[in-house]
Amino acid sequence: MARYTELQVATNFSFLRGASHVEELFGQAALLGHRALGIADRNTLAGIVRAHLRAKETGVRLIPGCRLDLADAPAVLVYPTGRDGWANLCRLLTLGKGRAGKGGCDLRWADLAARAEGLLAIMCGAPDIGGLHRLRAAFPGRCYVALTLFRRPNDAVRLREIADMAQAALVPAVVTGDVLYHVPERRILQDVLTCIRETRTIDTISFARERSVDRALKPPDEM
Repeated sequence: MARYTELQVATNFSFLRGASHVEELFGQAALLGHRALGIADRNTLAGIVRAHLRAKETGVRLIPGCRLDLADAPAVLVYPTGRDGWANLCRLLTLGKGRAGKGGCDLRWADLAARAEGLLAIMCGAPDIGGLHRLRAAFPGRCYVALTLFRRPNDAVRLREIADMAQAALVPAVVTGDVLYHVPERRILQDVLTCIRETRTIDTISFARERSVDRALKPPDEM
């Protein structure tokens, strides 16, 4: 059986979302026995240089990518496979940030589809069958859909529905942890970041906060 590789990790460069530093994530990954780590921060490549340095220090291979939060479709993790992919990803981020202004990133599905060359894509969230067909058309042979356990009611039903849609659309499914911090104890800080992002207090944040400590990095064998 192939060893598990975590392909969806957010660092503190995912502003007000990721709650651990790059150094902490790669250090914990090495302790847990991970051979590689996919860093995909939200609408930014800002942490990739530091991640590259920490990967060399720890011996954990870096798989560099980016999470693109689209305005009209589920979020997509994109991983460049060569120079063309890096060029297209940088152009997408320049377009989105220029369109949204300081601190924002406004990208649509059409933007991503037009710059799909050289990118491997993993669709997250709750896609529909039409979205999966569009994904396969834009990224032929280079697309996947993420299956992520959130420990919420009807999790098994949700995952089964996504897996069935993926099979019908001929899009392979991959498991991800959607990691937001390196150890469970960091959840408290992540809750505070969520409160700041949502401009609410810890007493009123309710279900806007992450509902379990499962967003921490886990051993490959456990996954």
